[in-house]
Amino acid sequence: MKKRRILILTICVVVIGIVLGVVFGGRASREATPPDTVAVTRGDIVKTVLVDGSLVMPNKAYLSFGATGTVEEVLVDEGNNVTKDQVLARLDAPSLESSVEMAELQVEIAEEQVKAARAQYEIAEINLDEPPPTVSEDVLELQVDIAKASWETAKLNLEIAELSLESAKLNLEKAVIVAPFDGVVADISITEGKEISTATLATPAISLVDTSEIEMRGFIDEIDIAMVQLGQEANIILDALPDEEVKGEVAFISPVGTILAGVVSYDTTITLENPVAELRDGMSATAEVIIERRDDVLFIPNRAIRVSLENPMVVVFVDGQQEEREITLGLTDGINTEVLSGLEEGEEVVLRASEERPGGFFMM
Repeated sequence: MKKRRILILTICVVVIGIVLGVVFGGRASREATPPDTVAVTRGDIVKTVLVDGSLVMPNKAYLSFGATGTVEEVLVDEGNNVTKDQVLARLDAPSLESSVEMAELQVEIAEEQVKAARAQYEIAEINLDEPPPTVSEDVLELQVDIAKASWETAKLNLEIAELSLESAKLNLEKAVIVAPFDGVVADISITEGKEISTATLATPAISLVDTSEIEMRGFIDEIDIAMVQLGQEANIILDALPDEEVKGEVAFISPVGTILAGVVSYDTTITLENPVAELRDGMSATAEVIIERRDDVLFIPNRAIRVSLENPMVVVFVDGQQEEREITLGLTDGINTEVLSGLEEGEEVVLRASEERPGGFFMM
């Protein structure tokens, strides 16, 4: 029994010794480990607001015929570059062509009638000035009035014939698709021989896009909207082209908010200053709108700041010792913050441990 008690006491002493060794050894190890520090750096601080959206080619046209008939010709292929007023497709429309020819003939006839009526009026005027001996002046004046009325009627008939011709030409133009601007054929949904009916008139036959003009459209959160102004610069990041550096400028901010899932945001348009050939309509994009920037300033990571709103501080590591120091802060980009006073370039500041929470966060 006595031996067993001695054995138990021995085991307890050993366990206590191990525990004390671990505790004091760990404490000594921690005390010997230098703190995680970072040097005060000089560089640029840029405060930005993010705009999520996509690229848009705003100048698009969805072209269709304005008349029914059979597609006679499709003169372009998808991907072709076309110029303004170039004919892209046409219908076989003999009745519309006949209407134009008939209207042209009516104009020619009306023109001849005007010439004849004018000649009759001029003859009547001459007879009035030099009356024949057998005709009274009253009769001659009546002939002048009748000839003048006939001339006016002929001119009116000519105007009507010209309007009919213009209408016939417009109807014939509806059987032809013409490019309204320089661009690229993006889509063709018709083929030669296809029938265009009244039901399919509204369906686009050819889609055209102007690739020379491209912009970004996105939304700004209501929290940030007050900081964004027209004309501010933006850096645009593209998911599909991460290595491309595209610059832009805020061109439009909607005064009307859009509510989605309880969040208010505002439609924003950013024009691109240096679009590259690889850009495509619909590409996902994120714009960093530059709100404010400070160049060549001292800054430290936000993790180094022991913050109270009135008295921000840092811990400086000097000659192996840690000392607290009050500092004055400036602009922050959310990751780093400008230091206006209290630190010098190259000094080492202690970073907070990841689990250590600051007392607040100071931003300007």
